[in-house]
Amino acid sequence: MPGSPAGRRDALLIATGEYESPALTPLRSPRQDCEGLAAVLRDPGIGGFAVQQLVDAKSYEVKRALEQFFRNRGREDLLLLHLSCHGLKDDEGRLYFATQDTDKDLPASTAVPAAFLHDQMARCRARTIVVLLDCCYSGAFLPGAKGDDYVQVKEELAGHGRAILTATNRTEYAWEGDHLAAAAPQPSRFTGALIEGLRSGDADADQDGRITVTELYDYVYEHLHHAGARQRPRMWADLEYRVILARTPVRTASGAPAGSAAPDPALDPAPAPAPEAPSPSAESAPRNTPTAVREQTAPPQQGLFARLKDAFNGADPGTGLPSVPRRLARRGQDALVRMEFPLAETALGTDKDIEIDTAAVCDQCQGAGAAVGTPVYPCHSCSGLGTSGPGPTGGSSLQCSACDGSGVRIPSPCAPCAGTGRVPVRRTLTVRIPGGVDHGTRIQFAGQSEVGPGGGPPGDLYLEVIELPHPELARQGDDLHLTRRIPRALARSGGTIEVTTLDGPKSVRIPAGLRSGQTLRLAEHGTMHLREGGRGDLLLHLDVDEGEDEGGDWGGDGDGDGNECVGRA
Repeated sequence: MPGSPAGRRDALLIATGEYESPALTPLRSPRQDCEGLAAVLRDPGIGGFAVQQLVDAKSYEVKRALEQFFRNRGREDLLLLHLSCHGLKDDEGRLYFATQDTDKDLPASTAVPAAFLHDQMARCRARTIVVLLDCCYSGAFLPGAKGDDYVQVKEELAGHGRAILTATNRTEYAWEGDHLAAAAPQPSRFTGALIEGLRSGDADADQDGRITVTELYDYVYEHLHHAGARQRPRMWADLEYRVILARTPVRTASGAPAGSAAPDPALDPAPAPAPEAPSPSAESAPRNTPTAVREQTAPPQQGLFARLKDAFNGADPGTGLPSVPRRLARRGQDALVRMEFPLAETALGTDKDIEIDTAAVCDQCQGAGAAVGTPVYPCHSCSGLGTSGPGPTGGSSLQCSACDGSGVRIPSPCAPCAGTGRVPVRRTLTVRIPGGVDHGTRIQFAGQSEVGPGGGPPGDLYLEVIELPHPELARQGDDLHLTRRIPRALARSGGTIEVTTLDGPKSVRIPAGLRSGQTLRLAEHGTMHLREGGRGDLLLHLDVDEGEDEGGDWGGDGDGDGNECVGRA
């Protein structure tokens, strides 16, 4: 309401990258997501938020922090919540956020239900809540789960007075191959774009010195699109007012900060901004218009997309001088390869050579697409930007049909690549499959897919593991299960039997007096733990034949190699 004092600006950042359960693969980016976003939100010249961080906490600690964050709030408070973790769904389709102690088989008691978060927000008096979800939904569905590969974020969390921004609402994965394990951790693409848009000010599309929720979403969407990322962020907003998340510094004609900026009514104690027209069911709110025009200020520095347009429209950024048009380099498409592996290879690990059909930079034109020595002109339809038409919230995001997104017109295309800047190749790649992967695991090999048009960076290769069933052994997590029927005489007097294991046939000692239905545990005979040392166990389930005693050699040490296992009941 105009004239009312501004409320508090508080942010809670929750990041979980380390998990006790081997069924949840570690995530490298959450801690960096948390630290990088906290820095820009806390900066008094940008976000001006009071920031709390919670990293690698247990479920009860996260629930407590959420309840404390949303209680005892004022009507004018602006609350921002950022979650970076694994997302899970139970067999009824309910969404959960994983914590350090989460057990995928017990999500209701060891994870944070989305319903719990929804209830805390519904009871909160603050009329403006912004939720940023950067969650990996690779393992979202448990065995037997209902529904398709969509995660119903809107249905679980949306409500009046809230804006929900999510990196994806698909069950995409974020597991990376061993050869990347030593790489320096960095923020995820989604949170990295959030941080860059706020820190640089490029998210301020209308150049009024303020960054709204909608402007930030538009920036992130376009940023990931131009980077060639296949994930598509989503936004659902039902807000009463134009929500200002950050401000950008006033700049001089040279583009440098002008020093101390004037107080910004969006961030400093002052009258609240004028209300926007509500959009109660919009998936992404319309682009906001500026509420005020700053007087006697130098022209603002160009944003990201204005600089891109200048670069590919024949102007040198920052000088305005003509330059030679260049083909718009775009990231190559990611590739998905599905491969079948027997249980022994997924459980213990293996190296495989795979052949992939991909694309490499054309040697003759070096990715330019034009014959050597011939001119290149800007595309007239898109002015060299490579995109045209309305985007998800009114911006330009559709690929230009006249130039196929290249941003240029090539009168004399290069013959070997037909003007695309790349040529098809087939190459062999040796991949290492770590022990402990299971059916459906997808492994990312960064930069191993095709190069992008115009000599752009290569995409990533994703290898999906298809685990073939074993004729005798059944896998449950990192444990293996084997059922054998033994004669009554052997159960009564004891002896040894030979059983199948991943390490070859083993002789197992059967204790005297064994009853039907008992289970013997062979320690360290299961699959390897994916992210830690050791192996699971082999559980031998024994059924006693209550009929006549069978013949056969049930005693002794099997093949006499001394390879005898003593099972524990």
